[in-house]
Order: sequence, then structure tokens, then C-alpha cells
Amino acid sequence: MHLLIYQLHIVMDLKQIEEKVRCFLVEDLEIDEEKIAPNALLKEDLGIDSLDFVDIVVIVEKTFGFKIKPEDMKEVKTFSQFCEYIASNVG
Repeated sequence: MHLLIYQLHIVMDLKQIEEKVRCFLVEDLEIDEEKIAPNALLKEDLGIDSLDFVDIVVIVEKTFGFKIKPEDMKEVKTFSQFCEYIASNVG
């Protein structure tokens, strides 16, 4: 029972992270919300370039309280992977 409650807590946290990320992508980077899907590729589908990434680093640090390590981002390709990366570094 405790494991189920713990898993639900993680899912809710991930959903909250996804919503915050979705919001700053739309509001700060002006990405079309309809393009943002779990498997959307950050570069190819969402058009995030190196200048956008600098903004993202600042936003993530202010919003989630940790610094993104560029070496960690090499394997992060999709919106959902990015949200999972944030979730793994929060709290």
C-alpha cells in the first residue's frame, strides 16, 4: 500500500513538472503548445536551439532550484525525457 501511495506521489510530481515546463516553453520561448507532446524532440520538433537552452538553464534554476549539467543533457532528446531529468534532480 505504501509503495502505491509513493508511486502516485511521484506521478503527481512528474505531472506538475510537465505542466511547469510546458508553461515556460510556451510563455518564455513562444513554442506552439500543440507541438509539445511527450515524444516531441526538443531540437527537431520544438525548435529549441543553443540560445534557447541558455534561457532554459536559467528558468530551470529559478523554477526548480538546481543547475542543469550540460553533460547530463546529451541523452535527453524528448520533452518527457527532459521532464524526467528535472524530476530526478528535484528534492
